[in-house]
Amino acid sequence: MPLHVQNIVKDYGQSAALRGVDLEIADREFLALLGPSGSGKTTLLRILAGLIQPTEGQVSFNGADLLAQSPRERKAGMVFQHYALFRHMTVAANIGFGLRVRPRGERPSAEDIRRRTEELLRLVQLEGYGGRYPSQLSGGQRQRVALARALAIEPRMLLLDEPFGALDAKVRRDLRHWLRRLHDETGVTTIFVTHDQEEAMDLADRVAILNQGRIEQVGAPNDIYAAPATPFVFDFLGAANSGQGEVRGGELHLFDARFPAGEAVDGKVTAFFRPHEVEINPADGRGFEAEVIGIIARGPATRIECARGDSVLEIDWTRGRLPDGVGRGAKVRLAPERFTTFAAGG
Repeated sequence: MPLHVQNIVKDYGQSAALRGVDLEIADREFLALLGPSGSGKTTLLRILAGLIQPTEGQVSFNGADLLAQSPRERKAGMVFQHYALFRHMTVAANIGFGLRVRPRGERPSAEDIRRRTEELLRLVQLEGYGGRYPSQLSGGQRQRVALARALAIEPRMLLLDEPFGALDAKVRRDLRHWLRRLHDETGVTTIFVTHDQEEAMDLADRVAILNQGRIEQVGAPNDIYAAPATPFVFDFLGAANSGQGEVRGGELHLFDARFPAGEAVDGKVTAFFRPHEVEINPADGRGFEAEVIGIIARGPATRIECARGDSVLEIDWTRGRLPDGVGRGAKVRLAPERFTTFAAGG
């Protein structure tokens, strides 16, 4: 593995940002570090960049000790959420900055820097913008300039820290597809920090999910979504409903109903199920009892909120017209199509 992270700990005295992180990243891979605020994802990225040092652990890149190298020696291109462009420099000057400040013996000629800058402007689809200043660009254009500047030094790895966080939703969607195409074209090993599940699932070859300084699960996006390893992963990746139940003799006893338990072992469990995988039945039908307390139309889907005891369960109905009798105050029965169960307290 080109990038190997082993038992990384970052301790700030009263608290630990990272608690023994192990991670392997393949050559040319696009890896997303996904997790809530405070999970340690940005701390890990800054360690890889050389901006902070870990308390314990090792990081190697192509067999060399990365922690013994200075940030410049690591040849990591880094892009931040707020662009960090030089406002007094033109777009072209911003892109070529990392090349112009190299030591004299390593610095390309002015003509080579100009040529490289023009190549990158074409790559990020900003031809003709080299003479403009950052203040004359949109947010999405500024972020593309920041990416071009990071690529100008021909980095061994590209480190992106919430690069689309300051942009509106439509620009974010447009840029994420553009970034994936850019990665495929350049082939630079890319590590992308985000708290946006949809962004990570759309962009990455693999996703590493962090929680409280530890990695909960690493895998391909579809694999993680289909088979979450922990309750945190299931709950964090998309909308989720849950309830406390018990598996006995091959059956899941959940609320006032029973369902096939599959391969789940006997014992008390927390059962999770997705809002779009629930069948709504009449009050005398299959499933557990609930009361409809809200109906919200959301484009092609309808969100149905149901109360069950002190819990509110959400169902996303995507099958056209609602079943007869489903309205605010109606008693219904809910039958999830499949469950993921974890031992209670696990």
